[in-house]
Amino acid sequence: MLRRLAGVLAGAVTGGAGLLLLALAWPARARWAPRLVALERARLRALLGYDAEAGAAGTGYLAARAVTGLAGGYLTLALGFVGALFLAGAGWAVVTGSATPVVLRFPGINLTTDSLIIGLVCAAVLLALTALCCWATVAAERRLAARFLGPGVQEQMRRRIAELTTTRSGIVRAVDDERRRIERDLHDGVQQRGVALAMLLGRARHSPADAPALVDQAYAESRRLLDELRSVAWRVYPTALDELGLRAALAGVAERSPVPVTVHYGLGDRPAPQVETALYFVAREAITNAVKHARARDILVVLGEDGKAVRVDISDDGQGGADPSGGGLSGLARRVLALDGAFEVASPAGGGTRVTAVLPKEGACG
Repeated sequence: MLRRLAGVLAGAVTGGAGLLLLALAWPARARWAPRLVALERARLRALLGYDAEAGAAGTGYLAARAVTGLAGGYLTLALGFVGALFLAGAGWAVVTGSATPVVLRFPGINLTTDSLIIGLVCAAVLLALTALCCWATVAAERRLAARFLGPGVQEQMRRRIAELTTTRSGIVRAVDDERRRIERDLHDGVQQRGVALAMLLGRARHSPADAPALVDQAYAESRRLLDELRSVAWRVYPTALDELGLRAALAGVAERSPVPVTVHYGLGDRPAPQVETALYFVAREAITNAVKHARARDILVVLGEDGKAVRVDISDDGQGGADPSGGGLSGLARRVLALDGAFEVASPAGGGTRVTAVLPKEGACG
């Protein structure tokens, strides 16, 4: 609080200096205005706790900030000074015992008190108003800084282009990672079972005596092959997501999970298809990681919406320590960022993991 108060009083000084320069040195503003703006940035950062960006700002900002700084600083100083006088007077009355009775007469009401009580009450009210005026001045200063010292239109456009370029690169990487995962699933699961089935049929062909038993084994292996193929297809993209929606698709994930998964579905209308797909894959990948790596015993999935955004939180009671830069989580982050969303992973060692994704309902991008 004292630092903010010092920032407000310093702002009154720089505001007065700014008004004098605007009135007396207007033709030379190109020389002193950038220096005064730099001084204001330093004051905002050091005393008001606001790190203003290096955006373009000129005399318009200095004029608005000078009026705000002078008015706020004067009111804060005046209220604080008078409040301090009342407080000092009350303290003096306590030390010297010089408090005197005071009769307050109102229409139909007579109150008898003493000067000590009045001084303390006035001091408390004025000091509270000082704190309120200081807070209001700091808030006004921050709003002015955000308005004038923020990035300009060209800088915002440059940042947006850089963000979209990074996002596009992330999409390509996510697609490549997904293709590699599908290839691993096919090679390690489906292909191996297909080889085993071919070997069983070959043995049955060359060993007529053992053919019945080998055919039975081949039949069982073919069933496992179909299950594995169905599982791979489901991991690539579940048809239930298109046909029945996100709730049914997540219910299928919960049923297939060897760890208990509780799903709280709080969405009203179905979000846009691309958003629904992203929510599904975030939840599914987080559940898979919790089962495989975190040794979780319980997993909770919560979906909700707030205004124009939808949110999914997946938390588990596992061992934590998940690496957000790992292949699976970084791929999810790229998928979410491609839809102008936000992705966060909180996974302290030994404290469980919480994965959060927030996405616009319409999945706007660009």
